[in-house]
This record gives sequence, C-alpha cells and structure tokens, in this order.
Amino acid sequence: MAIKEHLINFSAKLQSANFQKTYPLDYCIPVYHAVSNFHLPHLKHIIKYKSEKEFEKDLDILSKNFQFVNWDEFKDFRNGNFKPKKKIALLTFDDGLSEFHDVVVPILERKGIYAINFINPKFIGNTDLMYRCKASLLIERIVQSEKKPLNVFDDIIYNDQFKKLLIRKINAIKYSEPEKLDDLAKNFRESFSDYLIKYKPYMTFEQLKKVTQKGFGISNHGFDHPLYHELNLEEQIRNTSQSYDYLNENDFITESFAFPFTDFGVKREFFEKIFSTKDLFCSFGSAGLKRDSFEKNLQRIPMENGKDTNQILKEEIAYFNLKKLLNKNTIHRK
Repeated sequence: MAIKEHLINFSAKLQSANFQKTYPLDYCIPVYHAVSNFHLPHLKHIIKYKSEKEFEKDLDILSKNFQFVNWDEFKDFRNGNFKPKKKIALLTFDDGLSEFHDVVVPILERKGIYAINFINPKFIGNTDLMYRCKASLLIERIVQSEKKPLNVFDDIIYNDQFKKLLIRKINAIKYSEPEKLDDLAKNFRESFSDYLIKYKPYMTFEQLKKVTQKGFGISNHGFDHPLYHELNLEEQIRNTSQSYDYLNENDFITESFAFPFTDFGVKREFFEKIFSTKDLFCSFGSAGLKRDSFEKNLQRIPMENGKDTNQILKEEIAYFNLKKLLNKNTIHRK
C-alpha cells in the first residue's frame, strides 16, 4: 500500500461520522451508475455497483447528515436564494442505464429523494453499447471460459499469465479504437447487438420521459462517453454540443454537463468556450472532495468503490484535509 493510502486510512480512522460538522464544503454530490442485485456482465469489470440494500444504506447515511435537494433547489442554493436546514446533497447518476428506471427511481420515490441522470444520447434505446461496457463483456467471456482463449494479440504468448495479459490488453483499448473491440467480439463469438436486444442495458426514450414526468432529471454526459482529455478542443466541444442539442430538442435539462469518466486534463479553454456558447449553469467532474479553479465546475464523489458511505466520506474528508495542508485541494486549470 502506498504512503498516501496509509495516511488517508490513518486519518480516516480519526474522522467523526458527524458529517454536518466535519464535511468541509456546503454541498455533497455523490455519483452512482447502477444499483442491482443481479450479475451485470457489461458493468462487472468496470464498476463496483451496489445492491439495493447497500444503496438504501447509503441513502440513509446521507439523509441523516445532508438535506437532499432537487435541481431547482440546487441552483437556488448556489445563487444564494435557498437556505437549507443542513448542508445539501445532490444525488447524481451517470450513463442512463436501465436500472435507474427499474430499480433506483422506485427506491427514491419511496424515500422522497431527487436524482439527476447524465446520459449519452448515442446509447438511448440500446442502439449501441459504450466501449468500456463492450470491454467488460469480452473480459467476462474470458474469465468464465474453461477453454484457453484465442490469442488475438501478436505481442503476447501463451503462459500461466495469459488470461491476465489478455484482459490487460482489452482494458487498454481506447474510445478511438472501437473496431478493435468489434473484431475481438467476432473472435470470441460475442454479439454486442444480441446482448443489447436481450438485456437492454440502457433506458429507452419512453423511459427517459417517464422518469422526467415523475420529477427526476435527465442531462448531458457527452454524446457517446469519450475520455475528454484524449480529444482535442474541437472534438470536446462537438461531443458536448451534440448531446446538448438532443437534450434541448427533447425538453430535458440543458443547464448542466457531467464529464464522462473524468475531467482530468481538461483545460480552462474548454470551460470558457462551452459556458460562453451554451446556457450552462454548472458542470461536474468526479475527482472526489475537491475545489476547482473554474468555480462553475463542481467535483462529485464516486460511491462505487466497494465501501459504504461512512467510509467513503471519512476518507474523502481526510484526503481533503491532508491536501489542504499542502495547499493542493483545488484543481487548477491551465
């Protein structure tokens, strides 16, 4: 374990679970992707999604310490026009997965909690599968196979570590290389189109409309879930705008944007450009408990790392305070 992790773990043990007192910011923005009691091969190797019981436990801890708000209340709070009784929490989800409609919304309705889901229009209605989900399906095929997998890469050889090396190579395939995953699927006899038809991992347009009618939010996560720092500025703007146009045409929320994966490495020029051309109120990263030098870009706390909310928040607070000692708890945009 690295020295940093030792320090965080030690400091976290000293943290109180009274987050109203110890949490350093006046807002908390948790981010999830899916909640399910079932095996989801397209997510298994990329997300440690929580069960319904684990998710409800998270919500109970958050409700005890924060006041959940809806999108309008969140905007009013940021503008100084809403005075909550506690520090606030805005619950967010990414990717527009079908579990949001089938599992999450019924839980939130019962508990009276709002959430906003950031979607990729390309995948609505299960017309395609995000490239990392394709990788997860292929990895699952390798892990579950009792036979020796095909050697589909020229630079690895059969040995005791072959499966691990193969999985590592698949995980390294980038957003810009979708044909590699499609070719691998043919070799492994995996049909992404059949999987989409059978399991329907994403919400349909009708389901998106249904959850908005119930009072939940749908907003911008880029058109097809790229890793933004791998795109040039023009591609970043195009991907964001393409999704914005879809949301605008269909009366979803256009005032917010959440970066797919991470906003790491995204330069200030992107923020200045997109905020000057779109009616954005704010954008969201997922770097945990941090401030951002671009004040309208707010960082969210990833909740799917195999830990419960108490532990996650204690570690985030501990790390924030450690970074504060070094004056490094703010992300600076060049």
